[in-house]
Amino acid sequence: KIKLERKGYLFTDCITGVGKVNAAIAMQQAIYTHKPHWVLNIGTCGSLHKPIGSIHTCQTFVDRDMEKLVAFGLNCRHDFSKQNKNHPVLGKWSFEATCNTGDAFLTSSDGTGDVFDMEAFALAQVCKTFDLPFAAIKYVTDIIGQNSVKHWEEKLSDARRDLQDYVNQLQF
Repeated sequence: KIKLERKGYLFTDCITGVGKVNAAIAMQQAIYTHKPHWVLNIGTCGSLHKPIGSIHTCQTFVDRDMEKLVAFGLNCRHDFSKQNKNHPVLGKWSFEATCNTGDAFLTSSDGTGDVFDMEAFALAQVCKTFDLPFAAIKYVTDIIGQNSVKHWEEKLSDARRDLQDYVNQLQF
């Protein structure tokens, strides 16, 4: 759990659990309950090329489970750059990574993106539905295909500490 406190902003945490379905349900309930003006996802991810321990900001999200169905007209990508550009907080940030979401830990490359998780696209989908600005901050815990589950578990305490430090440095 990351603690966010900033003068003039009220932050409410929403612990989503693992996977897209849990994330979408928790996010929708949180939006109905708290009526936020924008949403920030903070969590862990794997990567193919980004180093373990690196932190990446995302405003573009891809659903790798749906990527294969684009030819059938299904949307598998959400880009929040237009919404975030003029946002009083998110407009100050630099976004450099695309987050690819799917319902399983990857053991090999499967889909496009810089960082890979199991929830962010679902959160992006809910935010698009409610027309809310959305961004994610992701900590790389593992290199995909190199014992990802074990490394993820081992890096959780480092992720929590480093994400907290990162959030403390953010401009609001």
